[in-house]
Amino acid sequence: MRQVLTGARIFDGQSFRENAALVIEGDRIGALIPADTAPADTRRIEGTIAPAFLDLQVNGGGGHLVGSETTVEGLRQVCAAHLRLGAAGVLPTLITDTAETTARVIGAGIAAAEARMPGFLGLHLEGPHLDPRRKGAHDPALIRPMEAQDLARLCEAARRLPVLMVTLAPESVPLDQIAALADAGVIVSLGHSDCSYDTARAGFAAGAGCATHLFNAMSQIGNRAPGLAGAILDGDAFAGLIADGIHVHPAVMRMALAARREGIFLVTDCMAFAGTDATEMLLNGRRVLRRDGRLTLEDGTLAGADLTLAEAIRILIRDVGIPPERALRMASAEPARLLGLQDRYGAIAPGRAADLVVLGPDGSLTATCHGGVWL
Repeated sequence: MRQVLTGARIFDGQSFRENAALVIEGDRIGALIPADTAPADTRRIEGTIAPAFLDLQVNGGGGHLVGSETTVEGLRQVCAAHLRLGAAGVLPTLITDTAETTARVIGAGIAAAEARMPGFLGLHLEGPHLDPRRKGAHDPALIRPMEAQDLARLCEAARRLPVLMVTLAPESVPLDQIAALADAGVIVSLGHSDCSYDTARAGFAAGAGCATHLFNAMSQIGNRAPGLAGAILDGDAFAGLIADGIHVHPAVMRMALAARREGIFLVTDCMAFAGTDATEMLLNGRRVLRRDGRLTLEDGTLAGADLTLAEAIRILIRDVGIPPERALRMASAEPARLLGLQDRYGAIAPGRAADLVVLGPDGSLTATCHGGVWL
């Protein structure tokens, strides 16, 4: 089926195309043509058409939390919820849990990959090999060192999953294990860590290529002790950012994005609430409350974010002062670069998959398109 879209600004992944029309042929982008040459049977769109998003840290969605009960159908529910929220691909994320639950989720992920599940990019295992001093909402009773069987399980999973990201603390995992994970194809991400600047740099040198939710659950920048946050801003590793204005103050985001011109990408760190109107859920037996744009445990500890990538983009533009082009790239092209999928995601060009979002004049998500089909 051929579709021709006019009326909207088109962000092609690098810059805006004004007075252009977008031609979709079946499930692919056919062409970008001058709007005044478009045929009469066009569909008029208000707002901005941009490449669909990628979200590399989603703890759940559509009412399902990734955890001990996760099956292939649970992952399908999560991916489907995020497709409707504009993410063409996600990494369903398991936070610190038992070895048995980790194995179960990996098994479900391998089955999802074999089934070519729409929206499934792979898995993100956030823990359990973390520093209890920076546990955040993770259950400290489940945090533990990485043992030989854990390393073997992760390396085998990396061979069978399209993408495997693992968040770990470099003070809790020996450098040779970090190197072994990286050699096996794991994207090692440093996070939930109270490490020193030097320890963080050693972790990156050993093979870690990313950091999890910049500034949150990590050692901060001091004048004599730059910590993990300083090592990220002083280096070239990728880093996720929760841009809800709650996890990180807009002024701090502004400074970080001035220090790093590329490599920082947006994540939602969302929970099972995503795509639902639910107000409460359980996390390892503890209540998580959804109130006033926040997700917290009963003691007030932040437990993920009540955020969509469209809203994060709007906050970056409105509150942080980031140019729209960069904010949009942080939700698409930047995470695609980290995963090595920049030839598939993050751009609107002939031959690319027709995975698109439409943002209204106020920046809100008004429509999503996956493979040429409007959801």
